[in-house]
Amino acid sequence: MVFFNSSTYRPFLLSGFPGLEDSHPVISILFCALYLVALMGNIIILVVIRVERSLHAPMYFFLSMLAATDLGLCTATLPTLLQLFWFNVCEIDFDACLTQMFFIHVFSLMESGILLTMAFDRYVAISNPLRYTTILTESTITKIGVGLLLRAVAVILPAPFLIKRLSFCKANVLSHSYCLHPDIIKLSCSDHRINSIYGLIIILITFGADSVLILFSYLKILITVQGIASKEEQFKALNTCVSHICAVLLVYIPMLGVSIIHRFGKHGPPMVHIIMGYVYLLIPPVLNPVVYCVKTQGIRTRILGNLLKLQQRVL
Repeated sequence: MVFFNSSTYRPFLLSGFPGLEDSHPVISILFCALYLVALMGNIIILVVIRVERSLHAPMYFFLSMLAATDLGLCTATLPTLLQLFWFNVCEIDFDACLTQMFFIHVFSLMESGILLTMAFDRYVAISNPLRYTTILTESTITKIGVGLLLRAVAVILPAPFLIKRLSFCKANVLSHSYCLHPDIIKLSCSDHRINSIYGLIIILITFGADSVLILFSYLKILITVQGIASKEEQFKALNTCVSHICAVLLVYIPMLGVSIIHRFGKHGPPMVHIIMGYVYLLIPPVLNPVVYCVKTQGIRTRILGNLLKLQQRVL
């Protein structure tokens, strides 16, 4: 078997919305609007945190990492989506597809890990506020970020090489306008049980473990909050977690839905697969900035303040 000879593989074909090909240019307007909101929202968060010295705190550093990860997800998926919906270019080279798959899953794992560290951040801030900044120093946060990146790369790196072991016959049409691991391996006409088991193990040791630890962190937070005498202080402490809880739900619910559909919904309507795939990759980058801009006072105040200054200069 030629292990690294990409010439032995035919290009994959991207899919939009079957039966609605004539409407793809119109549908692309919606996608472009969503991507624009995601790009602008996350860039604004990064710029505001970078410029405002008062926001140089652990919570906002983790938020900037989340925004950067969301930007990475958008950057990984936008090119193939535009080439399909704008120019009706369906083909994607085999190696290019594996590269896109690699980055999509790396950024997804990064997002899950960052949400876990943000849960830990909220626990430290509530349980030990006096030592909050000494525990989560800039050096510690940098090491956490590097560790999360190395974890994501290490667990996803074998995936492209395992896929190159497979044989692909006539079926080469993907379910989406981008490449995902479950979507690629189901097109193989050879035994891909190893790939399926590998994918399941990765989900369990990353998303599964992260979700359990996030739940454990919030259990500890609730126990800590119960020890606060004042109801007002309890509400204030829990209110700092609302944005993070929304971000967790925005990531894990679509991810869980996509995983269930790919593994157990093979006989379901194809449109459900397609829509859930876009929800999985677009909803978190689009809505995370909205949630944090609305619910996080530090971000909201700085953005509104800068907008007022800009308006005064214009007038």
